[in-house]
Amino acid sequence: MAGSEATVLVIWETILETMTRHGSLGLGFGMVGACGDDGADAAIKQAAAETAAEGVQRAVAAGLVAQPRVVNRGDDIAAVILAEAGDLDADVIVLGTRGLGGVKSLMLGSVSHAVLHHADRAVLVIPSPSLAEQRHHWAEHAQITAGIT
Repeated sequence: MAGSEATVLVIWETILETMTRHGSLGLGFGMVGACGDDGADAAIKQAAAETAAEGVQRAVAAGLVAQPRVVNRGDDIAAVILAEAGDLDADVIVLGTRGLGGVKSLMLGSVSHAVLHHADRAVLVIPSPSLAEQRHHWAEHAQITAGIT
């Protein structure tokens, strides 16, 4: 609704967090030190801030009063989203989902799924345009196959 307040949340993670999560820590300790020395984490955080600023611009163009918020990932993205929504006392959590291709594209991603199942407030999940298009074609095919036209 025009004039409503919105917070654009972007979650980022450090190189060390990424490597640890993907199990490549043992292979890249020298690289982690080098990346930290040249400011890679600062660059990642800055890119997250720029993404949040772009989101704010889009929200403002849609008539919302928006502010950016950039938060480090920590352990669990869904938990961060839910905690931030609680801190902000958000009325609704709006998040996107991405197409993963094939059968997976018909389901929600793990973050969307976790937020939906653990939220204590309304959640609106919006598919990406490409995912929405895939689902539209799938639904058309299902209707034709079932003889519903």
